[in-house]
Amino acid sequence: MTVPNSNRFLVILNPVAGKGKSLKEYPKIDRFLKEHRVDYTIVLTKGPGHAQDIAANCPAADETIVVAAGGDGTNNEVINGLLTRKVPSPEPPLFGIIPVGRGNDFACSARVPGDLDRALEILIKRRIMSLDAGLVAGGFFPGGRYFINGVGIGFDTKVGFEAAKMKSIHSALSYVLGAIITIVRYEPSPLLEITCDDKTITRQAAIVSVVNGRRMGGMFFMGPNAILNDGLLDICSVRHPATRRRLIRIVLSYPKGAQGVFEETAMDRGRHFQLRALEGSMAAHCDGETVCEEGKELTIKCLPGALRLICDTGEP
Repeated sequence: MTVPNSNRFLVILNPVAGKGKSLKEYPKIDRFLKEHRVDYTIVLTKGPGHAQDIAANCPAADETIVVAAGGDGTNNEVINGLLTRKVPSPEPPLFGIIPVGRGNDFACSARVPGDLDRALEILIKRRIMSLDAGLVAGGFFPGGRYFINGVGIGFDTKVGFEAAKMKSIHSALSYVLGAIITIVRYEPSPLLEITCDDKTITRQAAIVSVVNGRRMGGMFFMGPNAILNDGLLDICSVRHPATRRRLIRIVLSYPKGAQGVFEETAMDRGRHFQLRALEGSMAAHCDGETVCEEGKELTIKCLPGALRLICDTGEP
């Protein structure tokens, strides 16, 4: 499906995304949109939370396509703004992305390439698909935080914490180094009660991922079979391995999405999830946003068709 050419674009550009890469691409984005004679506005964000505020205050009635120009964090802020507007739109909000961030994990699942020209071509073609969202409640967000890519609990959250400290290292390399640091520490994992719809398992879980998209951390396929618009979220949990070497083997399988072959791994999909720490606590993030550092309980649910995404639908 294609939305009418009369739709205007509001591009919300995070100037610090991708270690400043996004700001360097501003002139190219501006020139491309101008040359293609589309109705557009580009707004630069001024700090954390500003992208969410801009999207939340965008009028719902005129079917403006709100575009996140940045990385996964910018995407997350924009969709949280769109889904918390005081006057909701009669149709699911229109959302587009220009992936000029560091990891661009959601763009991978949405088939929006990192090549700027190709990403902009997809944007102006205005082909849309239905997009599910998730809502995680707990920790710093008792009222809930929306996400479109996924929630990570345990190992990958700790890796993200380490990667964020590396100011001079870019892209997936920071996550690789973060993973090495986390493996070396080999900290005890919490005992979690994990409920997926009407099924419950209890395990000492080193890694838990509840995802709508397939990839996190720039190269790790936490949900290799996840589909963006099937009305379900995928869950993959890994029981704490007996040895550090075993953990390394499992982690090394994630770039290929092959973690399901290990006996420690359990995979499923559903609409509603409950996670409780019976012993220890959970470190968790959603789309890179810290949800909790020592959380005890999280509720996660799928919101089918909450958004409409401009992407490469595969149509001629």
